[in-house]
Amino acid sequence: QVQLVESGGGLVQAGGSLRLSCAASGRTFSGYDMGWFRQAPGKDREFVAYISWTGGSTEYTDSVKGRFTISRDNAKKTVSLQMNSLRPEDTAVYYCAARTGSSLNTAANYKYWGQGTQVTVSS
Repeated sequence: QVQLVESGGGLVQAGGSLRLSCAASGRTFSGYDMGWFRQAPGKDREFVAYISWTGGSTEYTDSVKGRFTISRDNAKKTVSLQMNSLRPEDTAVYYCAARTGSSLNTAANYKYWGQGTQVTVSS
């Protein structure tokens, strides 16, 4: 089992940057593929980015490709999401999660979730 705590959210102007961090506790963190999801008011939770347990494979939703970068440090038990060139449509609560199912971009395949961190991008 793994517990996850996100941090780094905040208010930023369009075009700005934020770095989200997800700190994990539990002995088996390095064995989990990890993902970042986001949920805007009135919308479903959507996939943002994925990283394999080795860090050797990453995937992104099309709308963030070239702007966001996911990374991890298994020794420190952290996963990060560097977000550049932020847009108002990136405004959402961002969650990190540990994958236990087969699909890497479906929320139902992630068993462990953090509490989320709010990102607000002003125009």
